Amino acid sequence: MVSPGRKRIFISTGEVSGDLQAALLTTALQEVARDRHLDLEILALAGPRTAAAGATLLGNTLTISSVGLFEALPYLLPTLQLQRQTRRWLAEYPPDLVVLIDYMNPNMVLGSYVKHHHPQLPVVYYIAPQQWVWAFSEKDTRRLVNCSDRMVAIFQAEANYYRDFGAQVTWVGHPLVDRYPTPPDQRQARQRLGLSPDQPVVTLLPASRRQEVKYLMPVFLAAAQELQRQCPDLFFLMPVSSPTLQPSFEQGLAQSGLRGRIVTDHSSDAIAAADVAITKSGTANLEIALMQVPQVVAYRLNPISAWIGHYLLKFDVPFVSPVNLAVDRALVPEFLQWQATPGAIASAALDLLKNPQSRETMLAGYQTMRQNLGEPGVCHRAATVILDCLESQG
Repeated sequence: MVSPGRKRIFISTGEVSGDLQAALLTTALQEVARDRHLDLEILALAGPRTAAAGATLLGNTLTISSVGLFEALPYLLPTLQLQRQTRRWLAEYPPDLVVLIDYMNPNMVLGSYVKHHHPQLPVVYYIAPQQWVWAFSEKDTRRLVNCSDRMVAIFQAEANYYRDFGAQVTWVGHPLVDRYPTPPDQRQARQRLGLSPDQPVVTLLPASRRQEVKYLMPVFLAAAQELQRQCPDLFFLMPVSSPTLQPSFEQGLAQSGLRGRIVTDHSSDAIAAADVAITKSGTANLEIALMQVPQVVAYRLNPISAWIGHYLLKFDVPFVSPVNLAVDRALVPEFLQWQATPGAIASAALDLLKNPQSRETMLAGYQTMRQNLGEPGVCHRAATVILDCLESQG
């Protein structure tokens, strides 16, 4: 039962990164709502971070996320079941506004459903899928625009792209700028982790999804083994983003024979403590850059998915890492699919460990990237746009 005068916002997202962004937005929405003396309830399809921020979780989407055609097949039925449940929730507990965050295919389906069956319900797309980077067709872009009354962009290029398709877009900057307004102190991070200030450290971030444990983690561990052969005093950290992946991380580290340990409670410290990070492509790349840690980026899919994407769908973009996208140049090295070999990754990481000029060039580029991501206050600006849209409905 909704109390008189209470407004209800429904948020839909997926993936670990989407859960983080939904959590940051939930906190900001609550703060701006309090300033406006607005009684606000937030319901969400997201993950534990969003729930911890104060949203009522209607479903956990982190367990059904994937990248790639074949990788998505095991999650098809659970996704369809969750979509049916969501439609029932929308009918039984109608919100006053819907916020979609990334999570392209499920959110396009949800957005189209809302526009068709609940046309009076405003939809705000916050952090729209990166069609401006790798759009396979304008049809999908137009679907995104048509199911969104407002779009809130985190990259300037994203705002320009969707605006060209007729969307009403506001650029607010990237929310991670709020989380890392200044780089953390490496010495303090090492102290919290019980590491020596002089210990050379490499942090591995191979997986936040089960598929990445299969296709990417063995490559990262093999690259780390090559680094350890060349630099025997290295110590490796592996922060775990999801408890369900911890056994796989522990097994992989033990079998690799690397000098290192799993980090479960201080993942940000595990990055801040590093001399170099070897990471999968994704939002974590921006976090690492904002923490002023040099990095090497890599990604692999199921070989069949990669073949279809490359040869049939003609997937060919200059960059995939959001760090490189933010500055529109190859600031951090990227190794994708067939180029993502242990030798190539280890060689790039070794250069960053041993070559001061390579490190300084990358760190200087991070400063340009930070400037391109906007000023702090991003989440507050995004929440303001969303609540303005909500209150304009009366």
